[in-house]
Amino acid sequence: MPLALRQVTPDDLIPDAEFAKVRAERRAALLPAKRLRRVALGPSCTVYFESFETMLFQIQEMLLTEKGGAAQVPDELAAYNPLIPQGSELVATIMFEVDDPVRRAALLARLGGVEDLFFLQIGGDKVMSVPEGDVERTREDGKASSVHFVRFPLKREQIAVFRDPAVAILVGCDHEAYAHLAVLSPATRAELDKDFA
Repeated sequence: MPLALRQVTPDDLIPDAEFAKVRAERRAALLPAKRLRRVALGPSCTVYFESFETMLFQIQEMLLTEKGGAAQVPDELAAYNPLIPQGSELVATIMFEVDDPVRRAALLARLGGVEDLFFLQIGGDKVMSVPEGDVERTREDGKASSVHFVRFPLKREQIAVFRDPAVAILVGCDHEAYAHLAVLSPATRAELDKDFA
């Protein structure tokens, strides 16, 4: 299937009993790619770049743990298919991870609107994130959610620059209360390049 049309379908799923038998093996096989797709952004934020494989595994996990059967499948596909990159973009789950609930609440209280301020720096171009519009991620009181789903749409020329090893690629956040940058390693870039058509 072309990357621009990649979606998990019911045909991609295996029965729960079969998945339970291969779950550990599939998790272990996926782990090296997941490590490369995980980028620390400052002290409290992690950017998880998603793929068809990560979303297929997540859907199988949800079906196995929640035991909703065939009736659950459409909801899981609707929830996770939008997080599969479509050939000219990177898609990420971004999480603010602070163990202490008091510190976490204080941080999130200052981060209203953060979902609009993530970016990729690709050479001279700054590609701003486009948040998923399924749920409002900043509450009326200005508190941000700890989880955000964003896409980074790239033009063909930007993808070409992304593939140039001589150019540094960074992911960042421009929020005044959380301004941080992280350089994507060559191994991470090679892994993410698989998302482009």
